[in-house]
Amino acid sequence: MPTVLLPLAPGFEDIEAVTVIDLLRRAAIDVVIAGLNPGPVKSNHATVILPDTTLDEALKRDYDMLVLPGGEPGATNLQQDARIAQLIRKMHLNNRRVAAICAAPRVLAAAGALDDRRATCYTDAIDPAKYPRVQLTQLAVVTDGNVTTSRGPGTAMDFALELIELLAGKAKRDEVEIPLLRPTRR
Repeated sequence: MPTVLLPLAPGFEDIEAVTVIDLLRRAAIDVVIAGLNPGPVKSNHATVILPDTTLDEALKRDYDMLVLPGGEPGATNLQQDARIAQLIRKMHLNNRRVAAICAAPRVLAAAGALDDRRATCYTDAIDPAKYPRVQLTQLAVVTDGNVTTSRGPGTAMDFALELIELLAGKAKRDEVEIPLLRPTRR
């Protein structure tokens, strides 16, 4: 069973975190929710989630993928945590998957994981002058090598389904997506 670490920082975006957790768990993917600190974590819209564990405890094992939800100040809190930067570099260098949505791709860029890669993010979350090696697009979801990025709350379901396909295959993605009754794209 694939394993995913999803760190939660105060001020995370509700839709981005919960959608990823929900859909990946529907796909029987082991998602570990880790708070940067012990105790409940409050989102930027005052939703409170009780993580499975702390980040320090979660870092005692390895994962197939790291997923960073966005939101502000959540993404900034992730970016300011040295453990997150170290984990991104470690996973990226070991060709493990890293993923981020909304403002959180900036956390990947700051750790060097987006250098010379195509990526997407929330409007203005990544300053092209500060990160000139990142090839920004306007696409909803972008996977380039072992890195997946997405734009924001409205793309959270597409992002989560892409992660399922990357971790468990197209058949598992279809198995999760079909009962969701998503509208047909035009």
